Amino acid sequence: MKELDAKVVELLNNEPLWWIGTSGADVNVVPVGFKAVTEDGKLAVGAVFLNHTLENVATNGKVTIAAGGSKGMTAYQIKGTGKYITEGPIVDKFKAMADEMFKGQVTAKGALIVTPEKVIVATPGPKNNAEL
Repeated sequence: MKELDAKVVELLNNEPLWWIGTSGADVNVVPVGFKAVTEDGKLAVGAVFLNHTLENVATNGKVTIAAGGSKGMTAYQIKGTGKYITEGPIVDKFKAMADEMFKGQVTAKGALIVTPEKVIVATPGPKNNAEL
């Protein structure tokens, strides 16, 4: 597992959306707002509307998360392996968030947990595409 730098964690925590890319029978990229950096440095995403994403993760486990740009030019891409879970404290957190936002009409079915393997600079400039 790649440990996330403090500046990467700060950006991930402050960005309103992350973009998740997966590949399988077809490539897929979706924005997500139910997200968190876990205490052990993994990335968690609430599975509310992630059907295609979860199908792709079941195929090969590969996930890319991109975030940044909403408050400046800094951006990162985190590549890793995803695992879908349906119970535990993080799932309970996402269920509560979805229930509050959607007033019980929609809920989180689980969470996609991504173990970071690479962090790539996506900021324009000389370090673009460099691995941290």
